[in-house]
Amino acid sequence: MLPDFRVRQRDYLLEIARAITQELDLDKLLARILRIAVEMLAGQAGIIAFKESGTWRVAAVQGIPPAFLRYLEPLLAEEKVANLDAEELNRMLKELAYSASKGLLNGVGLPLVTHKRVIGVIFIFRSYPDVFSPNDKLLLQSFADQAAIALFNAQLYTQVSYEKKRLDALLDSAADGILILSADHAVESCNAAFERLFGQPRLQIQGRPHGEIIRWQNKPEGLTLEEAESSGWPLTSNAYLYVEGDLQRPEPPPLPVGVTYAPLFSADGSLRNIIVTVRDITKFRTAEEIKNTFVSIVSHELKTPVALIKGYVSTLRRDDAAWERAVVKDSLQVIEEEADRLASMIEDLLDASRLQAGGLKPNRADISLPALAQRLAERFRTQTSQHTIRVDFPERFPVILADEDRIEQALENLVSNAIKYAPEGEIVVSGQTRPEQVVVCVSDQGPGIAPEDIPHVFERFYRSSGAAKITKGAGLGLYLARAIVEAHGGRIWLDPKPNSGARVCFSLPR
Repeated sequence: MLPDFRVRQRDYLLEIARAITQELDLDKLLARILRIAVEMLAGQAGIIAFKESGTWRVAAVQGIPPAFLRYLEPLLAEEKVANLDAEELNRMLKELAYSASKGLLNGVGLPLVTHKRVIGVIFIFRSYPDVFSPNDKLLLQSFADQAAIALFNAQLYTQVSYEKKRLDALLDSAADGILILSADHAVESCNAAFERLFGQPRLQIQGRPHGEIIRWQNKPEGLTLEEAESSGWPLTSNAYLYVEGDLQRPEPPPLPVGVTYAPLFSADGSLRNIIVTVRDITKFRTAEEIKNTFVSIVSHELKTPVALIKGYVSTLRRDDAAWERAVVKDSLQVIEEEADRLASMIEDLLDASRLQAGGLKPNRADISLPALAQRLAERFRTQTSQHTIRVDFPERFPVILADEDRIEQALENLVSNAIKYAPEGEIVVSGQTRPEQVVVCVSDQGPGIAPEDIPHVFERFYRSSGAAKITKGAGLGLYLARAIVEAHGGRIWLDPKPNSGARVCFSLPR
């Protein structure tokens, strides 16, 4: 039979060993180790101190009076103390305890060593003059070893926790959606950006097979993950895999995305994870569509006036015909009109480019909108005999601060559209005053705008199928009008009145 004291030693050491594997809170674990050490060595008090960033600090205390602790903590932080090693620190603590207690306390301390590196000390105070026996020191060394192991484990756990939090923060701060797949294609993790793209919370995404999440509406461009793996990827080639297409989502519509797959291998060369990056390419696809639309519309719209000009010039230059003066005059008028249309279209394209580059800056001055509208109406009356153009502004309409040339351009586009798309009838340019702004509207008696076209009429190069049949144009008039109004701090909108004419209004600050 072991003596009772030895049994207690064994039980305490076993308890500490169990605690090291169960307790992740370092402060609680160190306090437990220190309490047992003080009890087993019949001490009155004890401390455990660590050296962090070149400075000693108290990590655990047992039985230390608050006044002594308030003195001890700043003392450990002093530069001359920070340079002491564990043995010197133990000697300092022993002398300090002896002096403070007037010879009533002595103590013993041992270093905390892990991986051949001293990371702290454990120090026990006793109130009787007997020296610490070799067995006491051996027992304390056991506690010191346990405390060192606890600290090392806690530091590893803290580092792993920190790295995990940092990785989670990096993933959630990424603008692109990210999935982390296991080797068997199960979703281990996803970030906040993918939640937003896919339209489901991550708890409903994680754990599901890749094939249930990444589903294509149509055949994508490039090899899918399954197709690439059937060809030996990534074992035969560690290169990234890229595929592009329309991603099906729980809630329509599908989302245009570009998906990149990157393999992650373990030390033995086996596939550990696949990192999936999902990028929303809606803007890129829209830009491509705009470019194609631009090329199509502009090539067609520029070709028509150039062909007319060339045709009339070639006809007039014929040597085998003598043209009457009236024919020459009519032909030159067509040439002039087509040249003006060509110049206007080129100017609109230049304005659109300036807007894209943020180069539209209004040159503001006092302007009278009623006078501007009246001047435009008189000019357009000479260009149409099928329409009546009326200006309707209240008396004492306020003068506003704006760029007169640009506001005239916007209003001219609205009136021109009304003449183009309304075969006949009255066109009204009206104004209203409000406390903070003025409102100008242009209405016609044409067929109006189809409901499905209303959300898109202010987009660049947009032309409805009906509009394309009625008249020529590049689809820039309303786009430029909106840009001009918004550059002045106003807004533009369309009053939906299908089959009863179109009415476009814009507001400007007073």
